[in-house]
Amino acid sequence: MDYLEYYKLREHPFSNIVDNRFYYNSPQHANALIKLKHAIDTKRGLAVVIGDIGTGKTTLARRLLEELDEELYEAALLVIIHSSISSEWLLKKFALQLGLTDVKDEKVEILGQLYRRLHDINEQGKTAVVLMDEVQMLKSREIMEEFRGLLNMEMSGGKMINLIFFGLNDLEDVLSLDEPLKQRVAVKVRLTAFSEEDTKDYIRHRLRIVGKEEEIFTETAIRDIYLYSKGLPRLINTICDNALLEGFLMKTHIIDENIIKTVAVDLGLNSNKD
Repeated sequence: MDYLEYYKLREHPFSNIVDNRFYYNSPQHANALIKLKHAIDTKRGLAVVIGDIGTGKTTLARRLLEELDEELYEAALLVIIHSSISSEWLLKKFALQLGLTDVKDEKVEILGQLYRRLHDINEQGKTAVVLMDEVQMLKSREIMEEFRGLLNMEMSGGKMINLIFFGLNDLEDVLSLDEPLKQRVAVKVRLTAFSEEDTKDYIRHRLRIVGKEEEIFTETAIRDIYLYSKGLPRLINTICDNALLEGFLMKTHIIDENIIKTVAVDLGLNSNKD
């Protein structure tokens, strides 16, 4: 028996793997989606989402991508996994993400292909959108200038391509590498940590997704989860997952503040009350 069977859960409720089924539409995430869709639908060109580690930027990016109807949008999500990226590589990736197959190697040729592809997308009545996660890793003035060049492509209805950047607070400095690009930011969203009330709703929401309506965590346990996690969704997941395992090992069906304290010590977490 594992803790899933013990607590009668269909699957792990607090995995940190991004899964849209577990998406929690907090007030700030709901507002962020409205603002980002506005930027896209009005073809403003560039929108930016900034937040600390664990605030749900990647989750928001995946949710936004899922909500963009394929009949109306030509949309793609690109995750930056390392900083040593050339502008040629990035432009080629953009072209592939937007449906081109025989992409050239030279920058000028790629830009020509991109322009024609974007023109075709707009002529079909669709909106081109590229979401980019972890953009703070692109610490290159040359790449920022390429983004600005793409945003210079316009039609009568607005920008031919819409870029949505997701990144850590360092993204502000990266955008500053090209001041004209920074000035083109039409919408900026800042994600912050959850409140205590959001933390409570978030935990209950994820438990409901896996079929658990009964309370497992006491009110004081949830308060301490909030204090130790500082309201960061990723840390909330880690604490709750470990707490369920600890509760299973202790053979208790209720997770109280003592279990949360034990987990916090094991994880090396501190709260304001410690």
